[in-house]
Amino acid sequence: MSDDILVLAYSGCDTCKKALKWLEARGVSYKTRPIVDQPPTVAELRQWIAQSGVSVRKWLNTSGQSYRALGKEKVDAASDAELVEWLAKDGKLVKRPVLVTKQAVTVGFKPEAYEALFPLHRP
Repeated sequence: MSDDILVLAYSGCDTCKKALKWLEARGVSYKTRPIVDQPPTVAELRQWIAQSGVSVRKWLNTSGQSYRALGKEKVDAASDAELVEWLAKDGKLVKRPVLVTKQAVTVGFKPEAYEALFPLHRP
């Protein structure tokens, strides 16, 4: 099953650590991909953003240095296509973790969203 679940995470991210700990505590097998070293491609982002059901702007890590370096005005003025290009170039700009399953894609960690995806996995 680990081939069916991909988590894009950053080792220095506390939210990523919480998400991975949540999955491990429930016995959910997954494969990890370092989001900074191997950011999502433009093609992956287009597919995953559509699957996630949230706008590309919800994929931005607005509390990170990469976002601050761009500046809110530049981000606000950017098209969705530009944002996808930027996200593909800079894994730290992507809100994390990104959880990819066959059924859904989630961005960020919300225990209730993970619970909905893995209801039979109890600690």
